[in-house]
Amino acid sequence: MSLFDSARPHPAGYRDVAPSQLEPRPPNVRLVDVREPEELVGELGHLDGVEPVPMGRISEAAAGWDKDAEIVFICRSGARSGRVAMALSQAGFSRAMNLVGGMLAWNAEGRPVVR
Repeated sequence: MSLFDSARPHPAGYRDVAPSQLEPRPPNVRLVDVREPEELVGELGHLDGVEPVPMGRISEAAAGWDKDAEIVFICRSGARSGRVAMALSQAGFSRAMNLVGGMLAWNAEGRPVVR
C-alpha cells in the first residue's frame, strides 16, 4: 500500500499524513518543505533529504514535477503546506499530501531533524 493510499483524505482534495507515516521514509515519496530558507536551519530544523521550495516558488518548481507522484508538503505548523497541497491538488496533482502539524508536530514527537 502506498503512502497516499494510507493517508487520511482531507475535504479540500488532498490527503493528510501523520509524522509516524514518514518513518521509515516511504520509497518514491518526494518531501517538499515550503518554509523560507532561514526557517530550515532554525530551532525546528528540517527532515533529512527534504527538497526546500519556498511557498512563493511552488508554482515555478511544480511545473517540472510529475502530477501523479506522491508529494508530501511540509511547513512549520501544517497551514502553509496544507494550502500548497490544496492548490496543487486543484491543479491536477493527484497525490498531493500535507504533513499534519508540520515540523511542530514532528519535533513534539521527538523525531530526527537536521539543524
